[in-house]
Amino acid sequence: MRKEEFDVGEYVDLMGLLLDLEIKDEYRDGVVANFERIMAIANLVNSFPLPDEIEVAPVFEP
Repeated sequence: MRKEEFDVGEYVDLMGLLLDLEIKDEYRDGVVANFERIMAIANLVNSFPLPDEIEVAPVFEP
């Protein structure tokens, strides 16, 4: 799905219905703004290139 096709406001409304979570009108704009920020950060993380040779580490070792 392309970014311009994704409607964050509609997503928030649908997830509220799905989770049976009432989002009051005075909070809805803030919730939508937060999800827009989350989407921007996720796009940045997901666009980071990883080499094909990388393997999953089963244990974190600093």
